[in-house]
Amino acid sequence: MSEVQSLRLMAQYNQWMNETLYTAASGLTAEQLSDNQGAFFGSILGTLNHLMVGDIIWLQRFADHPADFAALANLHHIPKPSALNATLFDDIEELQMQRELLDQLIIDWCDELQPEHLSHPLTYHNTQGIASTRPFGLLVTHLFNHQTHHRGQVTTLLSQQGIDIAITDLLALIPEINTDGEKR
Repeated sequence: MSEVQSLRLMAQYNQWMNETLYTAASGLTAEQLSDNQGAFFGSILGTLNHLMVGDIIWLQRFADHPADFAALANLHHIPKPSALNATLFDDIEELQMQRELLDQLIIDWCDELQPEHLSHPLTYHNTQGIASTRPFGLLVTHLFNHQTHHRGQVTTLLSQQGIDIAITDLLALIPEINTDGEKR
């Protein structure tokens, strides 16, 4: 599997896990969703908002790549989040609707990725305005790693509410192959 194929798999995993988390969270009350449970971003809703914030920030940076990705073209019209702990949506249903749109955008963007895009250095400014230049492919890997990290926190917060979301492993999406290396 190539690096681009791996990133496309991560985009699918991102979508699948977000659907799983939002389905699990949909049975909770607004109070349960916003209750500060001591996570980095306090609550389930706070952590889900942070995931959206992080994705928007990184995807807006990725939109500056010289490949001029069509899927990212409209991201500059979305206001840049004011802080990493910004609450973009207080309502879980609206947050979920925006999450679904963003997840599809990530899949569409990953479908545009080509191997030559990944080795290109990308210069961006962090949230404190400090410039940094890093290999684009590793920044994309960071995007997906960041998502997985905080979704793990949401999984724990849901567990504390008595909700078991079952399998969360990427393994569930990795195709099984036979001994000849072909998909089954």
